[in-house]
Amino acid sequence: MTRTTEPNPAPAADTGPRQRADAWLRDFESALAAGDAHTAAAMFTVDGLWRDLVAFTWNIKTLEGRVEIADMVRTQVADIRPRGFHTTDAATESEGVITASIGFDTAVGSGIGLLRLTDAGAFTLLTTLHELHGRPEPVGAQRPKGVTHEAIRHRIGAEDREQEDLELGRSRQPYVVVVGGGQAGIVLGARLRQLGVPALVIDENDRPGDRWRARYKSLALHDPVWYDHLPYLPFPDNWPVFTPKDKLADWLEFYTRVMEVPYWSKTTCVRASYDERHRQWGVHVRRDGESLVLTPRHLVLATGMSGKPNVPNIPGANRFRGEQQHSSRHPGPDAYAGKRAVVIGSGNSAHDIGAALWEAGARVTMVQRSSTHVVRSESAMELALGELYSEQAVANGITTEKADLIFASLPYRLLPSLQVPIYSAIRERDAEFYARLKRAGFQLDWGDDDSGLFMKYLRGGSGYYIDTGASELITNGDIRLAHGEVRELTEDAVVLGDGTALLADLVVYATGYAPMHHWVTDLIGPGTAETVGRCWGYGSGTTKDPGPWEGELRNMWKPTAQDGLWFHGGNLHQTRFYSRYLAVQLAAHYANIPTPVYGLQQVHHRT
Repeated sequence: MTRTTEPNPAPAADTGPRQRADAWLRDFESALAAGDAHTAAAMFTVDGLWRDLVAFTWNIKTLEGRVEIADMVRTQVADIRPRGFHTTDAATESEGVITASIGFDTAVGSGIGLLRLTDAGAFTLLTTLHELHGRPEPVGAQRPKGVTHEAIRHRIGAEDREQEDLELGRSRQPYVVVVGGGQAGIVLGARLRQLGVPALVIDENDRPGDRWRARYKSLALHDPVWYDHLPYLPFPDNWPVFTPKDKLADWLEFYTRVMEVPYWSKTTCVRASYDERHRQWGVHVRRDGESLVLTPRHLVLATGMSGKPNVPNIPGANRFRGEQQHSSRHPGPDAYAGKRAVVIGSGNSAHDIGAALWEAGARVTMVQRSSTHVVRSESAMELALGELYSEQAVANGITTEKADLIFASLPYRLLPSLQVPIYSAIRERDAEFYARLKRAGFQLDWGDDDSGLFMKYLRGGSGYYIDTGASELITNGDIRLAHGEVRELTEDAVVLGDGTALLADLVVYATGYAPMHHWVTDLIGPGTAETVGRCWGYGSGTTKDPGPWEGELRNMWKPTAQDGLWFHGGNLHQTRFYSRYLAVQLAAHYANIPTPVYGLQQVHHRT
């Protein structure tokens, strides 16, 4: 971590890290209570960073430097009325940086966060609105009793839930409609259910989990189980490290039922429009053959980072005599033994599908159109995730909740510089592996700034492979490699830009997915899509993530330029963590709590 320091009086020698953190918090609270934005900002280092998740900004926002911090405090503190700052655990000190978990209260809720403190002031501060006063999640000591131990007439039970299902969307309208019943929609539905917000999750598939069931049968999660837990109901201790897709699908179906998520399957959102006068949506749906109009106040698109297949328009595709499939529709390898398969793309899906086809006896060629970042699964688990998300981390007392808080406390401004050493170590550790890939002609990269996998994911959501065995097939020639863009398809071949013809019986387009904001165009209209702009990326100025700098993922889990429209998605870790803060925002609206948003995202990139 680089930081600018200024001479400050040294702390007393007999004070430990927790006492010094508490002293800073007391002084910080005094400055906030006095409305003294200048003094509060001066308690940070010159390049200090304050990342806030809803608590102070009713937004997901990172303030960078004292000028931005002072402006936010000046604007928000009178409404937020923060108080009661304190450390919640023993603080640690390493290389002159004290790290302390903190708690505090605001006018409307209780918060938690994490402070990194140097002799020159706070280097980073994370504040999050954990729950609203009077609307806690019913967990732990707050859990419901579940039964009334007395004889009463007209006892409420399972039939009451059935009645709710019958009324919802008809005589009783949901306050929130979530379009998309994959992992993101299900988890947000569970959060809203616990907070007492009337919500409805809709999905076109027959059952929860079908989005995973429909994928190629060799698919498994590339992230480890410790990273992927769902809220309230973590995976069992005997759950595999890497979850097979059908096992995850069954868990999502079970989770939906046990968490009593209001969920309509076989329901397609046809279109939606916003009524500015009445401040509500008209969401036209088709449910198992019946047309209905839902009128929620808020609409959440949880259609997924991998929701809309990106199928290239290739000349000659209509005359190709073999089969063509996007990776999302690939059924698996069983029917292609002895067939010639061309997989276009070189990311996770391309490698997984190519390896499975080879195992089934197909002759496979992968078309690499651009350089790809590759990291061995074992190396990523040990060096990139192991400190926070692993069995060893659990043994060290790092719970999922603690790991999430630590991870969230690192603003995006710092992440690349923290990731570069990790991937430098991986490159050194696996040097022979990478040398063999290069000798096979595979074009490698490490991201624009050598920051590796996670930054590629945040910036563009593509361009990487977590190796689970397919790279070995490439290095030994079992999967052939070709390079370049596809010029055309003939009756029996894929023709590349340089004229190379790859004979094929099957073409798999592992070409990724269109960005989430494309769903706005399809469901609401191009005008709203232009108003809202792009989703994902944070303005890093790197490949697929143009500037200017924005510092947080565009439009995700926070207010957008369209009133009442929200986006929710990401991997299971992001789905778990950020669903809390999206749900808290929606619960505040439902309770008519004022939510003065600071720093609403500017729209720099239209659709």
